[in-house]
Amino acid sequence: MPTTMLHIPTADGRADAFAAFPDGGERHPGVLMYADGFGIRPVLREMARELAGHGYYVLVPNLFYRHGPAPVIELPEHIGEEVRPAVFAQLMPLIEAHTAERALSDADAYLRFLTARHETGAGPVAVTGYCIGGLLAVRTAAAHPGQVAAVAAFHAPVGADGPDSLAGLTAQVHLGHAEGDMTPGALAELNQALDAAGVGYTSEVYPGTTHGFTMSDTDAFDPAGLKRHWDRLLPLLDRNLANS
Repeated sequence: MPTTMLHIPTADGRADAFAAFPDGGERHPGVLMYADGFGIRPVLREMARELAGHGYYVLVPNLFYRHGPAPVIELPEHIGEEVRPAVFAQLMPLIEAHTAERALSDADAYLRFLTARHETGAGPVAVTGYCIGGLLAVRTAAAHPGQVAAVAAFHAPVGADGPDSLAGLTAQVHLGHAEGDMTPGALAELNQALDAAGVGYTSEVYPGTTHGFTMSDTDAFDPAGLKRHWDRLLPLLDRNLANS
């Protein structure tokens, strides 16, 4: 499985990124994968390789490149509950500085770079993301109707921008929520906004999961939740990127 580190030109500099793609020199559908707040690290590289193994060119940008190359902060091999407060004390200023304006500017650059790669096909792309990356994935899809054919977000605060933020969506959507992340009222409001957008979607709570359930280097990791994530994500991409 070929992998490489790249640099993506942006309005504010160059974002380092990890890419994984099938061998053989053929063109493949492009997928932009947004990491969670902990950023590019072994578990994200492994997930990108897993997805690439199903026939996709997967690009994982460093969200916080303005503050340095990944890893922007030093991370332990396992991000357990005992170290999370100290890790988040370093991360929160970076997350707060990553405004919606910056995120959308970066999304333009990431998609431009992804679709220009000689390894990617000419058709539409997909965007997927985890935690804050899921929010960025949905923002990206809403800002690029027609270009983004599918979007998925897992244990993500996708309702943070309000229901009107989903109005621009044309992509097919899957949202996989952790049990503690959404109140019934918030979930109903989110689903109503997706209904109003007129897109095909699934929005479900993954049973027995907590926030961060896809990430095997955290205490939140849930193997069944990760499997369910692949069981939802792969068919979504297959249906919508088959001709890319």
